[in-house]
Amino acid sequence: MVARGRLTEAELDRLFRALADATRRDIVARVLSGEPASISALAARYDMSFAAVQKHVAVLEGAKLVAKQTQGRERIVRGNPERIAQARELLTQLEDLWRDRFSQSDALFSDP
Repeated sequence: MVARGRLTEAELDRLFRALADATRRDIVARVLSGEPASISALAARYDMSFAAVQKHVAVLEGAKLVAKQTQGRERIVRGNPERIAQARELLTQLEDLWRDRFSQSDALFSDP
């Protein structure tokens, strides 16, 4: 059994649904690898409306991958590296589980 850490099943579902979309993964990568960005600055990078980018950010915020902060008239988006670490931890546990299963299979099918 894989330990989920502090994440509930609903949180895991939100997290991986949020990361299932390429635009959302790109937004997370941008705000984690660089400076926090306004929604306006993010929207300028994509061939979609400001409202569409806002919706993507809202999904990411719901999954706690990003947080929005108001600065004057702008909404600044910051990445949440702790949530990414939680996802990485779960994926590592799943990888270890499968590696163990493959090792067991190899032992069963290897010539004595």
